[in-house]
Amino acid sequence: MIIGTTRELKNHEYRVGLVPDNVAAFVSKGHKVLVETNAGTGAGFTDGQYKAAGAVICDTPAEVYSQCDMIVKVKEPEQCEYGFLRKDQILFTYLHLAPNPELAQALMKSGCKAVAFETIRDAQGNLPCLRPMSQIAGRLSIQQGAKYVEMSYGGRGILLGGVPGVEKGNIVILGGGIAGTYAAKAAIGIGAHVILLDVNLNRLSYLDDIFGNSVETLYSTEANIRKALSTADLVIGTVLVPGGKTPKLVRREHLPLMKKGAVIVDVAIDQGGCCESSHVTTHDNPVFVEQGIVHYCVGNMPGAVPYTSTVALANATFKYGMMMAEYGLEKAVGMDPNFAFGLNIYKGLCTNENVSKALGLEYVPAQVAVAQ
Repeated sequence: MIIGTTRELKNHEYRVGLVPDNVAAFVSKGHKVLVETNAGTGAGFTDGQYKAAGAVICDTPAEVYSQCDMIVKVKEPEQCEYGFLRKDQILFTYLHLAPNPELAQALMKSGCKAVAFETIRDAQGNLPCLRPMSQIAGRLSIQQGAKYVEMSYGGRGILLGGVPGVEKGNIVILGGGIAGTYAAKAAIGIGAHVILLDVNLNRLSYLDDIFGNSVETLYSTEANIRKALSTADLVIGTVLVPGGKTPKLVRREHLPLMKKGAVIVDVAIDQGGCCESSHVTTHDNPVFVEQGIVHYCVGNMPGAVPYTSTVALANATFKYGMMMAEYGLEKAVGMDPNFAFGLNIYKGLCTNENVSKALGLEYVPAQVAVAQ
């Protein structure tokens, strides 16, 4: 198989889909790898390293797309890349289709086979290719939130960890999944008071066991959300419906309950966000203020730490890329029913149930689609 990766085009997106070690592994199995020039520079990988691993360096993304059977990226294609996609080509990347019907239609029209990192599952029902980025985004959410709660950015002007004789800041985390858990770890680390809400009582019990008195766990109800928001200096939104739109837990009517200058970091913005007032921002212009509340809604948070993010992502995704290279997508879907959850679009068909519900598309199970 011919496999390729291109330079990411999203604002301040420095990650890359393949690292040189991945290239060497593909080449050792007899596959050919094409890499767009400077694709990995932002993450710390040079063209020379890719060449040494056996890659062919191409001058333009069009060269890569036109020759490759599988394209491995990090973020969803930008509009200018839609025309590069072609029938039967595998696109392996983060897609986040639920809030992006235009991209879904472009993928369906192209006839490509689009596999989303964020919906692949493992035998335990976890999301192995989303996990590393959730870990990073969770930790970054506290780092960024601590910055934007400073007065110079429009925040309340407090130190979240406090100092002796002054109360600590209050951090409210919505969602106790991987991102929420890592946000809690970081929040504890800076010494803040932490409240975490979730609807899964088993998860809350687990988090209570591992964090003890360092985190106050609450069942997520409207009343508890309102109460928690009224005390918050920083709110971290990490709620996730794999492949689907995120529920709007923080509505505009809640904002007046919050302290002026409080900060919301909406980690869930890739799937539409869990705050009604959120909209996607960029690393160039990461925050906006609505009703006195600072909103941080960067859609590619881990892109700020590209080396860490790229290596962590490659560690998680490579085995699936190799499986498709060795056996083809169709056979890979049959071999691993949990991998099949990753197939979102197949030759014009929507093959992920949550994506189909979010976009109002007909759902065709992956195993059925590939058998046609």
